Amino acid sequence: MQQGWLTKTFKGDRAVWGLVALFMVYSLLAVYSSSVSIAFRSYGGDTSYFLRSQLLMLILSLIIIVVVHYLPYRIYFALAGVMLIVSAGLLILTFIFGARVNEATRWLVIPGTGFRFQTSDIAKVALIIYLARTLSKYQNELNNFMLVTKYFIVPVGIICALIMPENLSTAVMIFGMSMIILFIGRVPFKFLIAYIGLAVAGVMLFALVLTVVTKDNRVEVWKNRIENYFSGNPDPDGDYQANQAKIAISTGGLFGKAPGRSTQRNMLPQSNSDFIFAIIIEEYGLLLGAIPLILAYMILLFRGITIARKC
Repeated sequence: MQQGWLTKTFKGDRAVWGLVALFMVYSLLAVYSSSVSIAFRSYGGDTSYFLRSQLLMLILSLIIIVVVHYLPYRIYFALAGVMLIVSAGLLILTFIFGARVNEATRWLVIPGTGFRFQTSDIAKVALIIYLARTLSKYQNELNNFMLVTKYFIVPVGIICALIMPENLSTAVMIFGMSMIILFIGRVPFKFLIAYIGLAVAGVMLFALVLTVVTKDNRVEVWKNRIENYFSGNPDPDGDYQANQAKIAISTGGLFGKAPGRSTQRNMLPQSNSDFIFAIIIEEYGLLLGAIPLILAYMILLFRGITIARKC
């Protein structure tokens, strides 16, 4: 009875569902272990705060996955434009009402719950769906530079411009991802080169204007990170988090220190978020932590490619 209910509810590719379950288990174990110290300091000794938060978000995510799984895929074609407009509106709301975390305003808090989400994550998905829909719609007119600029580059530019002031790396990633989608969608390569050049010039001009208009900006952060990345002798103090992450990886070795035995979680300020992979390697090692997780993502990628080819 139970097996029949599960099979009926979670229809589709069993490998993908198995990977979803694997990622959920990994995330619960890793978030709880890496967040104990932070939760104890920040939430009055409540060491399970992030565990409860992660569990609730996983339950909500699973509900969304199941609902989306049952929706006819053609509905995304019809709603692509609306989704893009809504995501742009959420990005604007983030500027006005967003929560400031680690000197950046990237999060929007859900009223009455205390939970927050990054609006740029919604914008990524909305933009990909919009580009796919529009490429399909104008497939025979992609040699028209003005049309491509109007229906593809302007929306991409707006979304990236709304994300860039607080999160340059995400904006660059979304722009690069959009260029790849347009390349696969048969937009002429010479157009893409022109758009990339315009984007580089736009970022430089934006940074210049930002430094003149206000002192409260992240341009100096961008500059320091670029200099540290390309410098042969990076500043140890400026690269504190990266250095602590490297220590976690090196001390984890092949087999790790065992779950809950991390020491670098007490040193890494973002041990339960940005640098959680380093804590996974420290506790589970390369053989039980890093390699299986990377393989799982690779399997998910190839299953997605297989499903897309069949469609």
